[in-house]
Amino acid sequence: MRKIVLDLATTLDGFIEGPNGEVDWCIMDDDMSFDEFLDSVDTIFYGRVSYDAWGNFHPDAGSNLTELALWKAVHSKRKIVFSSREREDANAEFITADLITNVKKIQSQEGKDIWLYGGAKLIETFIKNNLIDTYRISVHPLALGKGKALFGDLTKVLPLKLVGTKTFKSGVVQLIYERAAKE
Repeated sequence: MRKIVLDLATTLDGFIEGPNGEVDWCIMDDDMSFDEFLDSVDTIFYGRVSYDAWGNFHPDAGSNLTELALWKAVHSKRKIVFSSREREDANAEFITADLITNVKKIQSQEGKDIWLYGGAKLIETFIKNNLIDTYRISVHPLALGKGKALFGDLTKVLPLKLVGTKTFKSGVVQLIYERAAKE
C-alpha cells in the first residue's frame, strides 16, 4: 500500500506558519535533495486554502533554474484537494465527502507514495485519524513565538518512531518518523 508522507517545515518552536500564514522563513538548501523526495511521490493531497495558494503557483520567469524545475515537478503530480466545496478545476480532483474512505481507496491504487502537503486543517484531520505513515519534519533554526502549531490540536499521544535524521548546511535538521507500532 502507498504511504502518506507529511513533508513540511517547522520552526524550532513548532510552528508551520506565522500568525498571518507567513512561510517566508522557510529555507531551501541545495543540499536538501527535495527533487529526490518529489521523485518518490506521484500524488499530492491539499486542503482547499493551500491549493488555492500553492496548487497552481508558478514562479517568476526570472527565477533560478532550480526553482523552476522544482515547480515543474510539483505540477507534474496528481493533485487531490479535500474541500467542503465542490469545484471544477482542470488541474486537480476535488473530494468533498468521505475523506477516510477516499484516502484509503487512493492509497490502495498502484503508484508511488503520496505527499500530504497541507494545510493546517487537513494535516490536523489526517493526524487525528492516524492516516500519516511518515512524518518528514524539517526543523528550521528560528523561533516565531506565535503562529499555527503543527500539533496544536492534538488530543491524544501520537507515538512515533525515529527512522532517520539529516542536517543541512543552513542548520535545518530533518527528522523522519514513522508511526510506532501499537504495543
